[in-house]
Amino acid sequence: MHIQGKVAVVTGGASGLGEATARYLMTQGAQVVLVDLNAEQGQAVQAQLGDQARFASLDVTQEPQVAAFFEQLKQQEGRLDILVNCAGIAPSAKVLGRDGLHGLSLFQKVLDINVTGTFNMLRFAAQVMARQELQDQERGVIINTASVAAYEGQIGQTAYAASKGAIVAMTLPLARELARDAIRVMTIAPGIMHTPMIAAMPEHVQQALGAMVPFPNRLAQPDEFAKLAAHIIENSYLNGEVIRFDGAIRMAAK
Repeated sequence: MHIQGKVAVVTGGASGLGEATARYLMTQGAQVVLVDLNAEQGQAVQAQLGDQARFASLDVTQEPQVAAFFEQLKQQEGRLDILVNCAGIAPSAKVLGRDGLHGLSLFQKVLDINVTGTFNMLRFAAQVMARQELQDQERGVIINTASVAAYEGQIGQTAYAASKGAIVAMTLPLARELARDAIRVMTIAPGIMHTPMIAAMPEHVQQALGAMVPFPNRLAQPDEFAKLAAHIIENSYLNGEVIRFDGAIRMAAK
């Protein structure tokens, strides 16, 4: 699928991987709708991007909000070609921690945002895509974001690893089902990314994290994630697969 002239929705678009992906897709000629719960930051990014971008404040876990968003999207844009799900959270908590048991509410929150939110967005996106005409011999591309924690979750990442493992597990059955509608589904599993959370850490901590990566011996940049997403969109034979984007790192227990 050619990116030029296509309509893309990017969740988590106000910062980090989502923002970088939205920015890059715009440089390739896409009309981008940024989705994020942080209205202030999202509006600031939209203002920087200009008329080629639009922002929507949205809780991806809420069915009525998401249904209304896609209904409005159909009216305003007429179609949807690309969905990139980047919205998510990554708290750390041990099952048996110093302050007691891992909170069930925290576990449920992580799965709600990372798994339910992803599924909620992609099911409505697939509905829109399936009802539109073919372009470039496809109707749409959906890209979800997992993590290497799905394979090598560290101590304290039980909830996060479970949520990202679910994203990995959904990839193939989704791709198989939506193939009949000419919609592809892919997942990217990043390693250690230079996101705002990492950038806030002391420089020596950032360097130590980067040194863990076999090659290249550094943190991955959000724009590199964005370029991989763009390649997936443009390479029509990529479907039903999870791509580890990690510089060959295999995470230790802690």
